[in-house]
Amino acid sequence: MSQFEDRQKGQEAKFAFDAEKKFKAEARRNKLLGLWVAEMLGLSGDAANAYAAEVVAADFAKPGDSDVFDKVSGDLKAKGVAIDDAAIRAKMDQLVGVANEQVASEG
Repeated sequence: MSQFEDRQKGQEAKFAFDAEKKFKAEARRNKLLGLWVAEMLGLSGDAANAYAAEVVAADFAKPGDSDVFDKVSGDLKAKGVAIDDAAIRAKMDQLVGVANEQVASEG
């Protein structure tokens, strides 16, 4: 095997590792967001965890964060919780950092 092939395989492995890490961090962010929203919805314990799982699953509806945002924003509005969209987006941005740190610390 040539050095070029070795380098190419190394780059492919790094790309796959980075993609997996990004996926895990996004899923973790969505779970943390779901738990945050669950608290505002008055959910706790298993109900809060089930809601967080729904938020994680919502991310598979379409590319990007809009599906997750739409879910939590809609759920909050349906329950009459007064929170503006900017606050939700700010929390999502904050939780990206938290999720990245948690995923990185797990190895």
